[in-house]
Amino acid sequence: MDLLSIQNLTITVNETKILDDISFCVGKGRIMALVGPSGSGKTTAGMSILRLLAEPLRVGGGKIIFDGQDILSLSHQQMRRLRGAQIAMVFQEPLDAFDPLFTIGQQIDEVLAAHTDLSSQQRHERAMEVLSQVQLPQPGRVVRCYPHQLSGGQRQRAMIAQSIACSPKLLIADEPTSNLDVVAQAGIMDVLRALKSDMSVILITHDLGMVAHIADDAVVLCEGRVVEAGPVKDIMTNPCHPYTQAMVEVFR
Repeated sequence: MDLLSIQNLTITVNETKILDDISFCVGKGRIMALVGPSGSGKTTAGMSILRLLAEPLRVGGGKIIFDGQDILSLSHQQMRRLRGAQIAMVFQEPLDAFDPLFTIGQQIDEVLAAHTDLSSQQRHERAMEVLSQVQLPQPGRVVRCYPHQLSGGQRQRAMIAQSIACSPKLLIADEPTSNLDVVAQAGIMDVLRALKSDMSVILITHDLGMVAHIADDAVVLCEGRVVEAGPVKDIMTNPCHPYTQAMVEVFR
């Protein structure tokens, strides 16, 4: 059974279609890569799932069915309860997403306080647990650090930890390795691969190498349209659309 089903979703800005009647599914316990060039609509698709589209972007039609309910029909209050608790997002640049005035521990605690009934001590223990889960050494030190005191790879891991603190069913990772060195990229890929035993993951990326290493399925976007979709191994061995063919050829 699919955890998420995007059905004929159209996103517009004024009269221009940013996403044009796109459809795809994300299975439970699977990593689905949303692949395409810059400007193809990948991040817009991810933000639409959380209903975080900024004006003047608007939903022009379609459905977003998550765990049996249409997200587009939920009230703002229902969506606030959903974000962070059942659907979480890892942003491309955690230094921009984290509040520089609060420690990593305080920011994980804030998410847990908003979505759980855990005591202060239990929230601290959970913060330590998720920091360890994303393979950050010395979690007791990291909880006391401010974002700028961590390296780029450490901040990205800390953001993943914050995102999974409430054990969401779906994690959306938007270009999580784009600003990292090769060693840090490999570490983040290991973390994401390990997470799929507990949740589904949408990986937004233009990095076909990353897709080939950790994703189960892929959806290829080009100019706001789905041009190819299926298991990664099929797309890598037998790409059909010219853009996918060119992308696979470069990778090879």
